[in-house]
Amino acid sequence: MKIVMRRLLLFFGFLLISSGILFGQEEENRLEVKPHYTKEAVTVVRLLDMYHFKKVEFEDSLSAVILDNYLANLDNGKQYFYESDISLIRKYYKHRIDDLTKEGNVRPAFSIYEVFEKRFDERMKYLRENLLDYEFDFTLDEDYETDREKIAWIDSEEEMNDLWRKIIKSQYLSLKLNGKEEADIRKALTDRYNNFEKRLKQYRSEDVFQLFMNQVAEAYDPHTNYFSPVTSERFRQNMTLSLEGIGARLVSENDYTKIVEIVPGGPAYKSNQLHPEDRIIGVGQGREADAEMEDVIGWRLDDVVSKIKGPKGTWVTLQIIPAESGLDGPTKLVTLQREKIKLEDQKVTSKVYEIRKDGKDFKMGVITVPGFYWDFEAAQAGETDYNSTTRDVKKILVNLKEQKVDGVLMDLRDNGGGSLKEAIDLTGLFIKKGPVVQVKNSVNKVDINEDEDPDITWDGPLTVMINRFSASASEIFAGAIQDYNRGVVIGEQSFGKGTVQTIIDLQRFLPREKEKLGQLKITFQKFYRVTGSSTQHLGVMPDITLPSAFDADEYGESSQPSALPWDQIKETKFSSTNEISGDLLASLNASHSNRLQNDPMLKQLVKDVNELRDSMNDTKISLNEESRKKERERRSKSGNDLGTEIVKEGELEDIIEIEDTYLREGVIVLSELVKSKIG
Repeated sequence: MKIVMRRLLLFFGFLLISSGILFGQEEENRLEVKPHYTKEAVTVVRLLDMYHFKKVEFEDSLSAVILDNYLANLDNGKQYFYESDISLIRKYYKHRIDDLTKEGNVRPAFSIYEVFEKRFDERMKYLRENLLDYEFDFTLDEDYETDREKIAWIDSEEEMNDLWRKIIKSQYLSLKLNGKEEADIRKALTDRYNNFEKRLKQYRSEDVFQLFMNQVAEAYDPHTNYFSPVTSERFRQNMTLSLEGIGARLVSENDYTKIVEIVPGGPAYKSNQLHPEDRIIGVGQGREADAEMEDVIGWRLDDVVSKIKGPKGTWVTLQIIPAESGLDGPTKLVTLQREKIKLEDQKVTSKVYEIRKDGKDFKMGVITVPGFYWDFEAAQAGETDYNSTTRDVKKILVNLKEQKVDGVLMDLRDNGGGSLKEAIDLTGLFIKKGPVVQVKNSVNKVDINEDEDPDITWDGPLTVMINRFSASASEIFAGAIQDYNRGVVIGEQSFGKGTVQTIIDLQRFLPREKEKLGQLKITFQKFYRVTGSSTQHLGVMPDITLPSAFDADEYGESSQPSALPWDQIKETKFSSTNEISGDLLASLNASHSNRLQNDPMLKQLVKDVNELRDSMNDTKISLNEESRKKERERRSKSGNDLGTEIVKEGELEDIIEIEDTYLREGVIVLSELVKSKIG
């Protein structure tokens, strides 16, 4: 009887919410729950249950996570929904999303979206009637909290109105400090929200279904996703690198479009003007002088991407807020020529640095590895010169040996991974045959992946550089070099992605369905080092740690609540070298610590890193014009000072002409490693 009553209550809840009675919504719904969504939802849940690495019951606790994440994705700024909306939605759906989705009932996703759209319309009406012509007082000492995750859902209309007053005031002040006149500011804000409203009204049924089903998938882990047919095609293009554009992966965060990854070899990578955590706020077609900038704050990600993409050879100008400037720092324009990003653009490169350190001359080979690529089709076709990271590095190592370099530094900074086979084969260039990585699947079967080639291409001094954005295959390589005591790992704690995904086309499981269906990207394996330690969360901890502005709990796998946990399995048998001892690492760390205190370039780096960290962690921005102006000037000056202090090399009898401070320190450590080998 209780079950029947719960179902009746739930049923009437659906009717009330979807018809608008609970929330006063009377207009006819324009979004449609299509019949094939039922089949897709049921299939996705079954596939997650059967194949996902994480064996978890699809039940009430997961239901609550899915619902909260869905609400957060609809309103990540907590600036539309009221607490009363959230309470009522949770009352009806918190412990029912699991049961309904298993049955293929996705109507709650659409009902909740309709509530969101109603609240959005109310905000736009209030904005037009009260705020776009508001006379703001910029002498008041007040601020705006940009990190809305810290804030509770708003209770009253009065509080909501005040929040929106601060939002518009902050945006107005930003435009004012960027040199715009009052009339232009009001027009810019009017256009911004007109465009925002127009784009939201273009939201399709497929968009709502994808948003919801993606929350179902991501409840298992952040790398498990549902892709609609349109998104599936975009993902395929990205994987095959056939996309014409600037070569940057973007996400939407608090009305901003944020860069999360720069694709090696693309225009953004080559320009060195765009970096992770930069925010794109405007897009113009053409070069800077001719480009009419279009404000993209608040736009859907798809729409921003469509503006940035374009035919090869054309130009696009981006207005960005650099990461180091903070949310309201000075903006800058970056003009890029679009290119077709090809595999060849990601190829390994090298450079030889001749330095003088402590009265000795050294010749150092630096090999930059942007990604772990392998042209599978060419290799299968029997082509002799197919593209491969390992093959390219091997050629470079042979060449560096001919140039009689003293040591080799492998630069894996910002390397997001790629082919597992290449990570194993690349490790094999530096060690005798042996295990490189262990891979466990969802039924706890462990496979040991080995380098079976006993030949060593480079047996000399070796260092590996990593940073917070080195992930996956990069972590396998760096971890193996460290575990074998083959080289010294330098840099920042790596990303911590120790999982493997595969793509499942839902059409395979629903072959009779006439509608085009989406895909499920699902985590089905996990990486472990030869020591048995997972690379998940922990990543690779460097032997020598360089200053970093990116904390593990904010950037990387550990920042994701649903990320799979770190764990450990049995160590596999491997023969470690005696290249790197504990005493040697202690000596290298002591020298590095001394340079942190005394080397002008490193001291400047520490200062810049601390300021960047403070800037990124400071989520409150002042709404007082003078205070905001002073803060902007301080950050602008700090950015202009970056790297301007020059080491007086002559006083140290050192000649190390490397502008990249991190790489410079890596080469210095390598020189000390070389020196330790020759005595």
